[in-house]
Amino acid sequence: MATSNGTIIPAPLGLLAELTHRCPLGCPYCSNPLALDKRVDELDTASWARVCREAAALGVLQVHLSGGEPAARRDLPDIVKAAREAGLYSNLITSAVGLTPQTLAALAAAGLDHVQISIQDSDEASADHIAGFKSAFARKRALAKEVVRLGLPLTINMVVHRANIGRIEAMVDLSLSLGASRVEIAHVQYYGWALKNRAALMPTGEQVDDAVRTVEMLRDRHRGQIVIDAVVPDYYARFPKPCVGGWGRRSLNVTPAGRVLPCHAAEVIPGLEFWNVREHSLADIWRASPAFLAFRDTNWMREPCQSCPRREQDFGGCRCQAFLLTGDARATDPVCHLSPQHAIVAQAAAERAEKAYEYRS
Repeated sequence: MATSNGTIIPAPLGLLAELTHRCPLGCPYCSNPLALDKRVDELDTASWARVCREAAALGVLQVHLSGGEPAARRDLPDIVKAAREAGLYSNLITSAVGLTPQTLAALAAAGLDHVQISIQDSDEASADHIAGFKSAFARKRALAKEVVRLGLPLTINMVVHRANIGRIEAMVDLSLSLGASRVEIAHVQYYGWALKNRAALMPTGEQVDDAVRTVEMLRDRHRGQIVIDAVVPDYYARFPKPCVGGWGRRSLNVTPAGRVLPCHAAEVIPGLEFWNVREHSLADIWRASPAFLAFRDTNWMREPCQSCPRREQDFGGCRCQAFLLTGDARATDPVCHLSPQHAIVAQAAAERAEKAYEYRS
């Protein structure tokens, strides 16, 4: 498949399946939209099984079962089974709160391949405060041990911001103690709820520099024991990240209600038409959905992106971030130091406030 400028677009590799927006936690950096899909609007079991089959036929190799909290759905083992029968590698992204050992065992029996647990901090009191749920930390530790006991590969996801960025070493130590094979040091991405809480979450430049040095030191120390993934947070980068590998180029995101997005935040951009799996096949959506075609090639780019040698590397950066910060989805992502609007990001990174979180609700 080729774009309008002749670029060949391969089949997507990954599918993010947002099974539900229901979640027991209230994390102030949640990437879910501010307007959450209702339970009554969620796709049923048969629809998710069909999505898995269509994804595999399209060339998708792995499905990330996410939410909200996917364990809020009682049919989660059936969805995992459908993914296995379709030949997809399944990764469960879970808060671990509300997921019982019995359900986890049923998921393993259904063919689940991998589990990713989010933990808000290495300090229990802080973790529970960030999650907005008392005893969340203890439940996460307990379920992580159960994941390892069942022989499932475990990744720990640590979302980093001003309140916990100084404890990265302790976070990695915790991940090792839980038997994880990988830990993701994921700096907050400022969309959705995180954007509402940006001033309360934003780290200082000094904290970010210290974090980068700490991660490199820990990678050397624990080489061969655990994989440590980490990236510089957008607001402190010189160049923007490519939007999920390029808008509509590598992956698909299906919302609980069945809308298919090029990335999880795409609905913040007004005027885009998102096709739904209730009316269209996944293959048709990938190839012809107006939302996927909107920024898939480079013809939409303006300067400095249009003549930039990096335009096929970062594709102008994140379209959602460009819109949220400038009001124009076709603008150069202002994270880029070459953007004429880069001062917006520099100013936002300097704005910090000691105030209570506005929890996801």
